[in-house]
This record gives sequence, structure tokens and C-alpha cells, in this order.
Amino acid sequence: MDTLTLTSEAKTEQKINLIDGCFTASEATDIINSILKVKINFHKLQSMSLLEGNVNDPCEFDNSRIYELLNEQKIAKEFLKM
Repeated sequence: MDTLTLTSEAKTEQKINLIDGCFTASEATDIINSILKVKINFHKLQSMSLLEGNVNDPCEFDNSRIYELLNEQKIAKEFLKM
């Protein structure tokens, strides 16, 4: 069970149960791939928004987290294929 803790500026906590239950390999693959795709797209959009409107920017940014997530996606796919 994964739990995400959110803290606002007022120091109030809220816990959200993101994933709970037993899943088949196929279901687990779908869930993990969906989460990784969302995270990859989040980082891509963040990178693009940093460059938006700046025509002089050489468009160089750190893609290491995106590559790390893509690698994790491949590792998860291989693991869950068993």
C-alpha cells in the first residue's frame, strides 16, 4: 500500500491511499505503466514550460529523470512479464 502525504502551508496533513489491493500481473503492469507515463509526461511538460516564450533559449535541460523513468518502465515490463 503506497501512501502520499500532502502538507499545505497551514501545516495540515492529508493522506491519500493511492494503490491498495491484490492485482494480477497484467493489472499490475497496466497500473505501473500508467503511473510511469503520467510521471514522464509531467517532467516533459515541466521542461517545455521552462522554455516557453523564450526564442533565444538553446533548449538544453536535464532529461535524466525522464530517462530514469523510461528505464524503470522497461525494468518493470521485464519483471512483470514472468
